[in-house]
Amino acid sequence: MKVESLFPFLRWFKLVNKQTIKDDLMAGLTGAVIVLPQGVAFATIAGLPPEYGLYTAMITPIIAALFGSSFHLISGPTTAISIVVFSSVSRYAEAGSPEFINLALTLTFLAGVYQLAFGLARLGSLVNFVSHTVVIGFTAGAAILIATSQMKHITGISIAKGESFFHTWIALFQGMSDFNIFLLIIGLVTLVVSFFSKKVFPKSPNLLIGMVVGSILAVVFNKFQVAEPGAIKLVGEIPAHLPPLSSPDFSPETIKMLAPEAFAVALLGLIEAVSISRAVATKSDQRIDSNQEFIGQGLSNICGSFVSSYAGSGSFTRSGINYEAGAKTPLSAIFAAIALMCIILLIAPLTAYLPIAAMGGVILLVAYNLIDFHHIKKVLTFSKSESAVLLTTFFATLFLELEFAIYMGVLLSLILFLAKTSSPEIHSISVDNVEQGGIRKFVDMEQKPLPECPQLKVLRIDRSIYFGSINRIQNRIAEVSDKEGIYNILLIATGINLIDLAGAEALIAENNRLKKMGGGLYFVNMKAAVYEFAVKSGFIRNIGPDHFFDSKSVAVVEIYRKLDGSKCSVCNKKIFKECRR
Repeated sequence: MKVESLFPFLRWFKLVNKQTIKDDLMAGLTGAVIVLPQGVAFATIAGLPPEYGLYTAMITPIIAALFGSSFHLISGPTTAISIVVFSSVSRYAEAGSPEFINLALTLTFLAGVYQLAFGLARLGSLVNFVSHTVVIGFTAGAAILIATSQMKHITGISIAKGESFFHTWIALFQGMSDFNIFLLIIGLVTLVVSFFSKKVFPKSPNLLIGMVVGSILAVVFNKFQVAEPGAIKLVGEIPAHLPPLSSPDFSPETIKMLAPEAFAVALLGLIEAVSISRAVATKSDQRIDSNQEFIGQGLSNICGSFVSSYAGSGSFTRSGINYEAGAKTPLSAIFAAIALMCIILLIAPLTAYLPIAAMGGVILLVAYNLIDFHHIKKVLTFSKSESAVLLTTFFATLFLELEFAIYMGVLLSLILFLAKTSSPEIHSISVDNVEQGGIRKFVDMEQKPLPECPQLKVLRIDRSIYFGSINRIQNRIAEVSDKEGIYNILLIATGINLIDLAGAEALIAENNRLKKMGGGLYFVNMKAAVYEFAVKSGFIRNIGPDHFFDSKSVAVVEIYRKLDGSKCSVCNKKIFKECRR
């Protein structure tokens, strides 16, 4: 068991047989064809030479498959990570320059260190506190930014590097005199062919088909000299070799400079990877270990930074296709990477005929597919708080620094989560006046209006009692004692998952206050883990052991004895069976 913890791939190696190898090989070949145009496109978005996207698709998925927990997650270059890499590094170096590449690799190494540290520290559950709405909002904003960044390539209008979203569109309108209709035709034809190829032939490598058609169109335009010579710029030939060794910059100045941006890349990568692996796991009935995924992503980025790979994460498109193609084990990701290596060695020179405008058309389609219109509509329709998270993250992505947009979305989702948990539901409970099988059950007053005992208030608290929620609970107890004049309060604790020290101290104070008025706080049906804490912390000792009960009927019998008999004699509500005696 200890060895498998260090080498998690030993667990699924036991599942490998002839049939799984065949299924994984077919899925891997499919994935290799799909990632070929994606890798080139994503590297372009990241401001890196095209081959770096392919290098990332060769190395990252192998390490992530060996050390992750998901059977179907395919890691590698992604759109969101690519645009954050570009945003983070472009402020320090010119895109595509040797310095830019070196800083991107250093950023990748640092992001991997963060991710590995999170995994080793068992912080995988932290992803649970980040709303998926943050990812949807950020991805939608990133898609708009990606589309905007490609406008200069499909229009021919020159735009200065590093321009913001707003200023880019201003520059586009001001530079309309430089508009090149032939670049637009190449870009749109590539986009349309890619789009309809997917519609007509769902399993076809649609992006690759679109790029081939765009390349042919560019050759036709140049052959017949329709466009001005040199107007249709080409991507250039990709080196036909495997990823070369590289070395990040470990100087203290560079690490200090890139550490904040690397944290944003690490956080976004982890959110993507865990969210995607869980989404696919719901279909495959597999359990995902978030901590192991953190470790897998961290090691893949650390190792990748030494073999010319920039920051990667899980890809929803490739992971989904991997599952649909019948993959059975993580070997499919390894087969895909090996197949891609073979393809690059054979066809890399053909990229010399690929026009940048065609690449722009492919990237526009990728950007469009990033926008989750279904979930955006659902969020905006049904949840005001989630809508606030979505819109804040979306607009922050467009108009602020990308890493700040991620932090803002995460922070806002955490604030809303804390606001929700700090307002626990407190229900008034009474005894039903209709017997069922000779028993009258306790019923929520919101479900059925019922008379209540004028001396004993029964409340049910749902959610935890901690420093953030205790104020609301104290206010409700004070409302019962001060406004309703009831000083005996029975708390049904079935919905209480936690009581922290601040919550315990506040409840003890409330009990002491009620005691002075002739009443007290009582608890029934407390969960075992909560009861154990209550014993160890001295909470039960301070409240009084006689204030804790295992059943509601016993609690009512004991509390009834402490009620004011003179008030009971004139009460006509007769809530409990003890009243009727």
